[in-house]
Amino acid sequence: MAVIHRTTMTPTKLELLVEWLPKQSWYVGDGGRPELVKAGGFRLDDPDGAVGIEFMVVVDASAQEPVAYLVPMGYRGGALENVPGEALIGTSEHGVLGTRWIYDGVNDPVVMAQLRALLSGEAMTQHQDESDTLDPTVTVYGAGPDGQFDVQVNRVLQPAEAAEGAAGRVVAGWTWPDGTAVRGVFATVARR
Repeated sequence: MAVIHRTTMTPTKLELLVEWLPKQSWYVGDGGRPELVKAGGFRLDDPDGAVGIEFMVVVDASAQEPVAYLVPMGYRGGALENVPGEALIGTSEHGVLGTRWIYDGVNDPVVMAQLRALLSGEAMTQHQDESDTLDPTVTVYGAGPDGQFDVQVNRVLQPAEAAEGAAGRVVAGWTWPDGTAVRGVFATVARR
């Protein structure tokens, strides 16, 4: 089960994302500095216990209409090799674990393997902010156990329970800045 340390991170995840997010091709902001608020998400466990895995929803409240982004992240004790430069969100000093290399999860093989395991029914979602606690609010419409599928992470989230033509999907929630709770499709699968 995921262990959440009650400690500091310098810089924080949100501080790193404020710099990294506007540089991504899927960012829909106007080019100004985003005002990011953590708005939801969940965690997955790495069976080997080496990589922290978090699917974080951040809302950019700087636009006239807030935009919700999904950023899967892998927290590692060392640098990943053979990944694109934009895969590294940044490094942070963790008060318990020391230096953490924080990667965009779509480029982290452990994060994507665990997302596939979730969709195959072999992994369970963990609460984003509480240790050793399952998150029953995440709904997984499984793709089956054969593992022969591709996974698409939805970066810009829209409130919806379904994904047209998806063989499987992960549906979870977040909260808009005005306090409205919504749910949307975080990831979908397609058969190969």
